[in-house]
Amino acid sequence: MKKKVSSPDAEPASQLLDAKVRDLADWRGEKLAQIRALIKQADPQVVEEWKWRKPSNPGVPVWSHHGSICTGETYKGVVKFTFFKGASLKDPSGLFNSSLEGNTRRAIDFHEDDEVDEKAFVTLIRAAVSLNASSTRG
Repeated sequence: MKKKVSSPDAEPASQLLDAKVRDLADWRGEKLAQIRALIKQADPQVVEEWKWRKPSNPGVPVWSHHGSICTGETYKGVVKFTFFKGASLKDPSGLFNSSLEGNTRRAIDFHEDDEVDEKAFVTLIRAAVSLNASSTRG
């Protein structure tokens, strides 16, 4: 089994995410925590990762299972979840409301007063995991 090598100061992604939620200390932290819980509910085997860290950027939380599912980014007025293969997913509830012009990705922008359609979101996460699993089968 291949072992991942990490630097001694590297924190587990779950701890980095916990800290991000705490540090936001406003509606964005609450929304990020809510969506994170839905992702784990949809797929208890999901892996939380932290990618693209560099001095100018603290990095981005990424959820994966059989490949990347989505990222969760926070901005001043929005919490954005970008699905790597969103264009290939059925979205009967119309959750995708951002990055609609791309050939591959789709995103959901959550604003402060937005209600989350939890059932539809869980369904979307499960569909993304299924799509990843089907592309890993040879």
